[in-house]
Amino acid sequence: MKYQILFTPFKVGQVTIKNRFCMAPMGNSIGFGAKGEFSQNGVDYYVERAKGGVGLIFTGALITDMQVDPFSPVEGLSPLYSPMNFRRTAIALNERVHSYGTKIFPQITMGLGRNYPGLYAPSELPVFFDPNQKSPALTKDEIKKKIDAMVQAAALMKASDFDGVEVHAMHWGYLLDQFALAITNHRTDEYGGSLENRLRAAKEIVEGIKQVCGSSFPVTMRLGLKSYIKGLFHASLTGEDEAGRTLEEGVEICKLLESYGYDALNVDAGMYDSFYYAAPPMYQPKGFTLELAKAAKKAVHIPILAGGSRIDDPALCAKAIEEGKADAIVIGRALLADSQLPKKIESGQIEDIRPCIGCNACMNRAFTTGDALCAVNPTVLREGVYGLNKTVESKKIVVVGGGLAGMEAARVAKMRGHDVSLYEKSDKLGGNLVPGAKHSFKADMQRLIEWYQHELKKLQVPVHLNTGLDADAIKKMNPDVVFLAVGSTPVMLGFKGNDDPRVISCIDALLGKKKVGQRVVIVGGGQVGCEMAYEYAKEGKTVTLVEALDAVLSTGPAVPIMNKMMLNDLLDFHKVKVYTGYTLSSVDKNGVVIKSTKDTPESIEIAADSVIISVGFKPVPTMAKDLYGSGFEVYEMGDGSKVGNVMSAVGDAYEIARSV
Repeated sequence: MKYQILFTPFKVGQVTIKNRFCMAPMGNSIGFGAKGEFSQNGVDYYVERAKGGVGLIFTGALITDMQVDPFSPVEGLSPLYSPMNFRRTAIALNERVHSYGTKIFPQITMGLGRNYPGLYAPSELPVFFDPNQKSPALTKDEIKKKIDAMVQAAALMKASDFDGVEVHAMHWGYLLDQFALAITNHRTDEYGGSLENRLRAAKEIVEGIKQVCGSSFPVTMRLGLKSYIKGLFHASLTGEDEAGRTLEEGVEICKLLESYGYDALNVDAGMYDSFYYAAPPMYQPKGFTLELAKAAKKAVHIPILAGGSRIDDPALCAKAIEEGKADAIVIGRALLADSQLPKKIESGQIEDIRPCIGCNACMNRAFTTGDALCAVNPTVLREGVYGLNKTVESKKIVVVGGGLAGMEAARVAKMRGHDVSLYEKSDKLGGNLVPGAKHSFKADMQRLIEWYQHELKKLQVPVHLNTGLDADAIKKMNPDVVFLAVGSTPVMLGFKGNDDPRVISCIDALLGKKKVGQRVVIVGGGQVGCEMAYEYAKEGKTVTLVEALDAVLSTGPAVPIMNKMMLNDLLDFHKVKVYTGYTLSSVDKNGVVIKSTKDTPESIEIAADSVIISVGFKPVPTMAKDLYGSGFEVYEMGDGSKVGNVMSAVGDAYEIARSV
């Protein structure tokens, strides 16, 4: 087998893990009940990944402290709130997970620290999500209480039949990370000062757990090997001028944690202040943490589990193990996109793997609603209640539009047993995903298009390309159901000179229908405009970005914070000139004229070889009203209903198609 090495066992302490795939810890409040126990959704979520073949599961972080700051913006109550309730659901979870030969370590957290308002930190620090607030400093007595709670929680985990525990976390700038970092730990007692003192809490936690649970009960640590910050609230795009943890200090921490008794290190990088290293978007190269992991592995004898940089390509995973960069690969978001990823690699069904596109919609949902849902997989955290059932009565369904929503609707309806045909007026499937996938950093978007094409072919869905349908043509087909997924088209502005040949829509520019010159002015600072500005600047073009609002990336579907941070830093790094509070006034022979939106309008002339309009999209008008009263059901979905994003297009199509 090509990737045989990924399916060889390894050990964490005395516990044997069946293969080299670990599920990364991902927080979600929906996985827990009102008393801190696992909800049925939470149980189904982890069991689905065990069924998918992962060797070791790390749960999302569980609150331990119930005295000092028992609040969490992500998870629910502490398991210690009602130990019997927690133990009952945990044992049921473990019985099911163990049926598949998978081991499971719950993460237990000492706290989240200055990342969120209202929580304690090692020292008084500005809060990441609200810099106007300060996190209060913990007293020595409060630190002891938090450490004791961690030990009590570990004892409960062992009594609940878990295979080990992971300590959350000396990464992402959480509480233990804040203790370990000199930039956030200003204490003068035994928990501050030297590196050993700053690690004292981590040392006392593992010593306490081993004393209560026994030396053979495995304890791992989630560890960020490098911070990538120039200061608090200031990421270092290149990794230079490190003001947080250097890799050298990270390696030294690995040695100390091993000496304290930790059985493995689950390594990644970054913190909230450098969020695009902690939760890398599509703009980051895959596997960048592997070189960091390699340095750690050289320094210690315990297993190094490498994650944190979308290491989901099987060839990349296998190469990392073969070259000794890591002992196992820790996969997070890709296991949301496809819970069966390890099984599909093992069985050689690589084309069947639904790709993670690195959009970070899951992270955005986790931070805004507490549930880490997935843009391309609507069943995440609802596996037991939101799956597909075979239809009792097969219906004839016509899908109009072969974009994302149309492909998903056709796939789901066919899987349920309906008679489905898909009609697309262009010569290819994908809709606006096709130009969107043209960027050099969006290879996974192209993989998603190919995955849908593969699925529709495998399901034998008839796909009719170069076939536009009107209402009369649909009526003649006499279907039972019609899905209208006709997509959206770019908005083009009205301005003097809008017929100039240098003026290009964002879609035409991405598709290469018109050549883009050396001096580029992009009008519209949403995600599409900013991504184009970055791509062209990276190619060496002179790029100017014009946005009417006071900030770029402030309109349209919400852009996840890590994506927004990185795009802004990339634009700055590549010297894109950004004008906010300006609109396009005219295009003339010299270039463009932009005008300020302020009370005292100012005009600026900018030389341009190409002017790309990227101010948004509008739904393509559908023939829905022309089909009403025709004797069949009509549903509108995707951008043709309301312009959205990948998550809304897939989610709406799945919901409708699973219910018809």
